[in-house]
Amino acid sequence: MARRRLSDRQKQRIEAIQQRRRQRLEERAQQALTTADADSPREGVVITRHGQTLVIRGDERSLHHCLCRQNIGHPVCGDRVVWQPMPSNQGVVTALLERTTSLARPVYSGEHRALAANLSQLVVVLAPAPEPNSYLLDQHLIAAEGMGVSALIAVNKKDLFSGEESAAFEQAFGHYRDIGYPIVWVSAKYEHGLDPLIGQLRDKTSILVGQSGVGKSSLIKALLPDIKIQIGRLSDASGLGKHTTSATTLYDLPQGGQLIDSPGVRSFRLGQLDRPQLEQGFREFRPYLGHCRFADCSHDQEPGCALIEAVGNGLIAPQRLIHFRHLAAGLPDL
Repeated sequence: MARRRLSDRQKQRIEAIQQRRRQRLEERAQQALTTADADSPREGVVITRHGQTLVIRGDERSLHHCLCRQNIGHPVCGDRVVWQPMPSNQGVVTALLERTTSLARPVYSGEHRALAANLSQLVVVLAPAPEPNSYLLDQHLIAAEGMGVSALIAVNKKDLFSGEESAAFEQAFGHYRDIGYPIVWVSAKYEHGLDPLIGQLRDKTSILVGQSGVGKSSLIKALLPDIKIQIGRLSDASGLGKHTTSATTLYDLPQGGQLIDSPGVRSFRLGQLDRPQLEQGFREFRPYLGHCRFADCSHDQEPGCALIEAVGNGLIAPQRLIHFRHLAAGLPDL
């Protein structure tokens, strides 16, 4: 169902309501600061956020329920922040530290708002059903390139692939490995069936994306056998109760690394780009960009196109150039 477009008057009304809420929350945060220890600012990481309630992990991995000053921006899961401790294991977030990366999605106003910060890896999950879609895969990989994070392709439910289906998958998707994207085959049905993925998650902050039905939620549960314990600790720290499971949350992986679970990116799609950004999103295009005969080459039918020549020489997969052209056709005219 298409999202209903809001009128200017409705947008103004919503903004007025939100402004009043922000003012009340700022008053609460300012009042809380009067009881905070001004001599002991601390750094921490946002583990989860629900509205203006944040759970911050501080020193010694302790969790703290914090309010947030309105004038510092919009801290999200994964952000590094400065916070002031208060009595009763609570605090106030007073500064947002610089982000290395940010994953965003559009909101009702049309602007993009961050969902998670300081990611280092995007894991695109595929499975035998729904049938793997290379066009959607390319959109996820372009997003990873745009954010400046590494990308990994995880083929889930390996146990459901026949030998012929596995060979067909490799024929259709094996070139991604040649481009530089690792491909791991996993299954929660086998003992050690998740080991290839666990090895790739270690020492990274990762998030899982992919089509509905590929088993992302099942993978998260299998990768986090203590997830109920972690959720319980978060719930105790935040007082959010059942809302803890509906907010973007950072979890510690038992074998090392961190995993962000976000309902907001389970159907994550590519955001708005310009043509240069789109070109850079195809990493194997980069050696050929700027070498076309025409400076404004659209990489479609122009003579002397370096990308078309690279496809003819087997250096670029034809399907990748087709996908680029389709995405480029949908770019807004600037």
